[in-house]
Amino acid sequence: MVVVGLTGGIGSGKSTVAKLFGELGVHWVDADDVARQVVEPGAPALEEIANHFGPDILTEAGALNRAKLRSVVFEAPEQRKWLESLLHPIIREELTRQLAPESYPNPYVLLVSPLLFETDQHELVAQSIVVDVPVDTQVERTMQRDTNSREQVERIIAAQMPREQRLARADAIIDNSRPFKDVERQVRDLHGRFLVEFG
Repeated sequence: MVVVGLTGGIGSGKSTVAKLFGELGVHWVDADDVARQVVEPGAPALEEIANHFGPDILTEAGALNRAKLRSVVFEAPEQRKWLESLLHPIIREELTRQLAPESYPNPYVLLVSPLLFETDQHELVAQSIVVDVPVDTQVERTMQRDTNSREQVERIIAAQMPREQRLARADAIIDNSRPFKDVERQVRDLHGRFLVEFG
């Protein structure tokens, strides 16, 4: 079973593109979902985060207060490094488990990850697809979706790999600034290519 990486900056539309592959019968694992799973109440990682940042990082129900954690780590780079060094190995291990071969109808599966190139997750994939939109579009979409300030969204984008660098590492690019019908066509074309390459 071949693993293909699907990445892109925040607000680029990775989830939309992953769902289009899913409609073609492609199994996919989302690193963001896995990142949430490994810090659910009762998970060892959540306990370590609470010990490090203090109990205020949890909600009253004992879940991770994501908005609070995000604001802490994006204001203090050394705290972000600590969090990444804790979570990235745990996330990678769980991704590997969820991507393990099963009887899927297609010869490849997708690993959807915003940090594919920034972490060692790129070592798990044979090829990579970058979902691309202009930075202005990323900012507008993320502000609408997450009700974050422009400044916070720009900080998140600055912490990710620059767009040009990401595009340079791509084996395939999906232009998600195009009309939806055209994005669907790009996905179908790529799916056809992968069936031939990996089938």
